[in-house]
Amino acid sequence: MHRSRLDALLGALLIGALLAGCASMPARDPVQVYVVGIEPLQGQGLELRMLVKLRVQNPNDTPIEYDGVAVAMDVAGHTFASGVSAAAGAVPRFGESVVDVPVSVSALRVIRGAVGILGANPEKIPYELKGKLAGPLFHSVRFNSKGEIALPQDVYRRAEEN
Repeated sequence: MHRSRLDALLGALLIGALLAGCASMPARDPVQVYVVGIEPLQGQGLELRMLVKLRVQNPNDTPIEYDGVAVAMDVAGHTFASGVSAAAGAVPRFGESVVDVPVSVSALRVIRGAVGILGANPEKIPYELKGKLAGPLFHSVRFNSKGEIALPQDVYRRAEEN
């Protein structure tokens, strides 16, 4: 019986130490991420590949170190592209960095998305970008960015004509 009390006491101390450790971690303001460029890459078969350039802004007073990046992009509410990179670096405190991530898009998704988008005749297409900067031991930073992509007017006019 004495052994079970000791185990319970050690368990309570361990849980208390973990909770105190989590409570002492500084809260971070959300990181802002924007798509600032897209360049074509060599794909294979029914796959499109692009290099997406992301501007990561850190509004915190400590740098964000990362060793790996993952992104997923939804367009008009449907999964469109995803990618990962083993890139490593740091976003300086109260600073910004451009991070390159190669992404893959299935040609079938492109066709399905184009038919749905052009059939609805939108002037702007909503997108959502989700991802994370993988950091050391419990310090990964997740981000979520939403926006709209404006179609060139000639694409919109051609869709209206058909």
